[in-house]
Amino acid sequence: MNELTPEPNPIIDAGRRVLEAEAAAITLLAEQLPQDFVDVVRLILAARGRVIVSGIGKSGHIGRKISATLASTGTPSHFVHAAEASHGDLGMISRDDICILISNSGETPELRDIVAHTRRFSIPMVAISSKPDSTLMNAADYTLLLPPAPEACSIGMAPTTSTTLTLALGDALSVALMNQRNFMPEDFRIFHPGGKLGAQMATVAQLMHGGAEIPLVKADTPMPETILEMTSKGFGIAGVTDEAGKLIGVISDGDLRRKMEGLMSHMAGDVASPDPVTISPASFAAQALAILNERKIGALIAVDDEGRPQGVLHIHDCLRAGIA
Repeated sequence: MNELTPEPNPIIDAGRRVLEAEAAAITLLAEQLPQDFVDVVRLILAARGRVIVSGIGKSGHIGRKISATLASTGTPSHFVHAAEASHGDLGMISRDDICILISNSGETPELRDIVAHTRRFSIPMVAISSKPDSTLMNAADYTLLLPPAPEACSIGMAPTTSTTLTLALGDALSVALMNQRNFMPEDFRIFHPGGKLGAQMATVAQLMHGGAEIPLVKADTPMPETILEMTSKGFGIAGVTDEAGKLIGVISDGDLRRKMEGLMSHMAGDVASPDPVTISPASFAAQALAILNERKIGALIAVDDEGRPQGVLHIHDCLRAGIA
């Protein structure tokens, strides 16, 4: 029996056409990266002020996102609404700033006063447009030309492909700047302390229990005292240290069960599992959680480069912080 051919679905077909058109346009942009791209990155790196982004309508929405991405990845940035700029917000733009103005047509009248302001005070201006001979592009110091690509909507007029290209170009600028600044994950967390993303970027040092909260005993500590230490600290483990204070073993609840016979007559060093799994305080808590899950253990002791305990991290600390 022949398989039935599914009936055409115009909704799915329309969605695919849009995505394919925009994907093709982004590929074209990658192949035809604007000539001034490198110069703009270097300009921003050398700036003493902020990157001011402006646009109107859909370009304004995209501009807000570009500005937000720049700001969250180490490049100080602020969005200025083109219409509000003409009514006092030009004061937000200083001589040390750089302006990135967005207009697909390059003829947006609302940008006129910002353009004039940059020219009056010699503020570097970058234009993003698909029209190389437009008023905006002719006035700019640096131009980021979008490649010729039709809008993805059925009437060819609604900003679709053009806004996608602008957004992608803004991402390209942001990531290039991140790379040049050697922007690291720990830097990223500074600007993203909240929510799931902030939790994933938390370090062991930020979540661990330190000082007197660490369950520690010497190797020659009798087991009755060791069990008291484990119970009072509540992490289900006790770290065992040598005379120099370096961690040489860990006692877990499992170790107690395995060595139950004559347990109370032993010393901590006799019961401890040697070569314990540890982690650096500078490691991400997400890495610690992965180790805890893989080893099926409840807690980890964080040690410094010399092997001295600095803190203890329990799996519940990770879960409370939203790391899962």
